[in-house]
This record gives sequence, structure tokens and C-alpha cells, in this order.
Amino acid sequence: MASVKPDAPGDRADPVASSFGDAEKRDWLRLIRTENIGPTTFHQLIAHFGTASAALDAIPELRRRGGGSHRPGRITSLRDAEAEMRTAERAGARIVALPEADYPPLLRHIDAPPPLIFMKGDPAIAARPTIAIVGSRSASAAGRQFAGLLARDLGAEGISIASGLARGIDTAAHQGGLPTGTIAVVAGGIDIIYPPENAELHGEIAARGLILSECPMGFQPRGMDFPRRNRLISGISSGVVVVEAAQRSGSLITARMALEQNREVFAVPGHPLDPRAIGTNELIKAGACLVASATDVMEVITPSYLPRAGFREAYQAAAPDCPTDALTSTELQQQERTLVLQALNIAPVAVDIVVRQTGLTPRQVSIALLELDLAGRIERHGQHSVSLRQNAEALA
Repeated sequence: MASVKPDAPGDRADPVASSFGDAEKRDWLRLIRTENIGPTTFHQLIAHFGTASAALDAIPELRRRGGGSHRPGRITSLRDAEAEMRTAERAGARIVALPEADYPPLLRHIDAPPPLIFMKGDPAIAARPTIAIVGSRSASAAGRQFAGLLARDLGAEGISIASGLARGIDTAAHQGGLPTGTIAVVAGGIDIIYPPENAELHGEIAARGLILSECPMGFQPRGMDFPRRNRLISGISSGVVVVEAAQRSGSLITARMALEQNREVFAVPGHPLDPRAIGTNELIKAGACLVASATDVMEVITPSYLPRAGFREAYQAAAPDCPTDALTSTELQQQERTLVLQALNIAPVAVDIVVRQTGLTPRQVSIALLELDLAGRIERHGQHSVSLRQNAEALA
């Protein structure tokens, strides 16, 4: 399994990022809350237009060009964004933007990181080397005991423990890591307690650890939100330890995402006749590091640091060397949009395959996909792939 390589050591504080103001954060919040805009589209818009304010101004025209004129789509208002910021503040939470110093360092480097996250508790816990411990909700007593002991022993080595605040292994991991620092990454708003029996633990983590989410306050989690949550659990961590996992466990999704993010994957072996050990034993057969104690983890992981250069400066430097209105002035021909649309299906396809099939340049395909995305006609998937929404209409 691939291990995380450290960035260049440097100071955690980023003087450039510290200048990120409330007005700019409000515009970022408006942009990410706007209909049909997810992290991938958000970052593309910032790269093309430089600021969230300029991107918000350009959205109506981009939607029209993507075939969305029949339904304008909602753009989040200034009032709604300010209300959301006040709600978080009243709950004792902070909205942290990607360029800010308190944004978890490793999370910045995943594919399409959340532009904004909600944090309640001590952000310094997320700045330390972090290991995720995940596993079965219906865990065995032995599995829960091992998860708690592993979290305790890793915490004694200065490692923060991340998990998803679910029943079973997650709960045991948080309890074991609470004295030294644990991070609960939740699928709903950070003020939503799920499962209900973890209400007391939720409060303890908010007071002594850190609760983190990319969802707005008050958001009730749905089944589809948990894989997205799992992506953040692995994203903030140097490695993921799977303690117990059935053959189709959500913990295996976290392990797969960890591999996609170049994180280390560890697994605790189990009895061959225990269905909760099928997933972990298969991970070990596939090359995951076998874990019998905290020492097995500590021998593999390498602490990661923030780069010395200001992240915000580097983030904005990734924008193309062209005027910020270049996207608006670069009109695609209708036939070029049609080529891109015809290359798509309801099954996800890699963007580079769309480029090859259409014969268009990567920039032309990127612009077409951005317009179609804002018009609500395509869906983005992991690993730079896209699909046509099943209710998408053909371009006229």
C-alpha cells in the first residue's frame, strides 16, 4: 500500500492565508452553496475567474450557454450566506476556508477538497499527524477493545485519532483517543447528533477534541452523505486502520479512498469464520499493513507538514495565465458542446477519454463541462470522471 510522503517542513502558520477576510469567506460560502456547484466546479470557477465574487457574476451566462436557460437555478443570496455564518458562530463553530491556517493540512491535497469546512473544538488537533481508525458498526467486544487501546497508544505517541462517530469501532476509537486528541468527522451538520446514543460523546469531543464537517449547520445526513464523509476521514489522515469490516462495509470505502489519496492502509486480522473479518483479511491479502499494536502503525507512517510557501498564494498561482474574463470571452461553438454531450452517458467516463473521443482540446472540454455542470446536466464523480444526468435534455 502507498505511504504518505512528507511535504517540505515549515511553520504551520501561513501569513498569507491569515489575510483571508470575512467578506471573501462570505463570497466563497455563496458560491459553494449555489445550485449545481460542488467542490470540483468551485475550484474550476476560482481558477478561471480569480475570485468568488467574479464567478458569481458569471454564473447566469455560463448556465445559459450550458443549456440551462429554461431553469435559471438558485444563486445563494448575501443574506443567506451571512445568516449561515451567524448560525455557526452562535453554535460555537467556525467556518474555515481552504487557504486559512487552521484548515487540516493533508485535507488540502486531496482531489477537489471542500472549499469550506465547519469546525468546533480545538483546530490544533487536526494540525498534528493523524491516523483514522474505522470499522464495523456491529463490532465485537474484542474489536471495540482493540480499537480503544490502539487509539490510546497512538495518542500517547502524539497522534490524533480520526473517525466517523458511528456506533461500534468508531465510538471505541474516539473514546480511546479523547484524552490525547480525537477528531469526529460527521456526515451531517456538526450540531446534528447521530447516532442519538452518542450524544454525550459528541459533547465531549466538542469540548475536548474537534468535530468537523463540510455540511451546513442543521443538515440531516442521508445515506449518500456517508461516503463523502469517509473521503474526509481518510483525507485528514496519514493512514487508515480498519479494525473490523464485513465484505461490503463502508469502512472498505474509506480504505479505497485512502488509497486514491495516497494514504497508508492498515488492517487488523480476524478469525476466518467471523464475517466481520472478511474485509480486513482481504485488505491484508491485497497488501495492507497488518496491525497487531500501535508499534506496527508507528513504524510505517511519516509525519506530514504544511509546505513552507503560503498555501493561498500557491492555490491562486494555479490559475491559468489569462485574463479573469477569458472564460466568458471564449465562446464554444454549439457543435463543440454537442460533441461533448454526445460523448457522455449515465455511466461515469474519465474526462481524458472525452477529450480523446471528441478531438477537442482539454480546455474546450473543461469549459463545456463547466457550462453543462452549472446547467445541471451532468454529474461529477471521483477520479476526474463525469456522467450525464438521467433527466438531462439534449442540446438543441
